[in-house]
Amino acid sequence: MARVPFPDWSRLIGIPVQIRQYGTAIRSGVVDDVMPDSSMLWLMADSAHGRTLFHAAEDYEAWIELELLEAHHLLQVAAPISV
Repeated sequence: MARVPFPDWSRLIGIPVQIRQYGTAIRSGVVDDVMPDSSMLWLMADSAHGRTLFHAAEDYEAWIELELLEAHHLLQVAAPISV
């Protein structure tokens, strides 16, 4: 699947992304949290890295596979979490 840049970070919580800066891949991971205005994004900690913050103002971009975003949102609609 091809990756594309996705500037609306507010829709990416729980989605696997690749973070790029100036066209170079920096890190891949799952989005843990974002600022509502898409100015900052946190990737979850994994076995190689701690939880990491990326700022859009520092020219970081989140690249995604659109199919994963669509599948994630369909799953949320199909199985809503009840409290």
